[in-house]
Amino acid sequence: MTARSGDVTAKPPQDFALPAVDLDETDRKILTSLHENARISYTELGKLVGLSRVAVQTRIAALMDEGVIERFTAVINPARIGIDISAFFNVEVEPQFLEDVSVKLAEEPEVTSLYHMSGPSKLHMHGIFASIREMERFLVEKVYAMPGIVSVDSQLLLKRYKSRMGMKL
Repeated sequence: MTARSGDVTAKPPQDFALPAVDLDETDRKILTSLHENARISYTELGKLVGLSRVAVQTRIAALMDEGVIERFTAVINPARIGIDISAFFNVEVEPQFLEDVSVKLAEEPEVTSLYHMSGPSKLHMHGIFASIREMERFLVEKVYAMPGIVSVDSQLLLKRYKSRMGMKL
């Protein structure tokens, strides 16, 4: 699977043989602070961790180069912009179609996350939609129409108690 120009969702598979990055306590403090507020200035972050602005900037650049920090992004509340339907899907796919289906689904703007799960070629997918009609259209026109789809189970989100973006140390 290769990334297309401008596409941040379809990435080449990770090489799990790469050694883990060894983080010191300062790196961990920087990552914790960035997880809480990614817009913090290098100067303010330096004050929190006891480093200069330049040293913090250098460490963050190194963490990005090493792939520890994948990207910085804004978290948008879908309900505040009229996207009221949040659904989770278990998509069973014939094994020979798994890669093609996952690449196509990852390109769909409605799909917010997509994971290959253990079990019989299951993809676990989350999607957001403005309405039930929009979700039905997505399923009928895009998902069900894909070669290799065996079944799709869906669950609608009723209430969110916790949602964690990224990983906390």
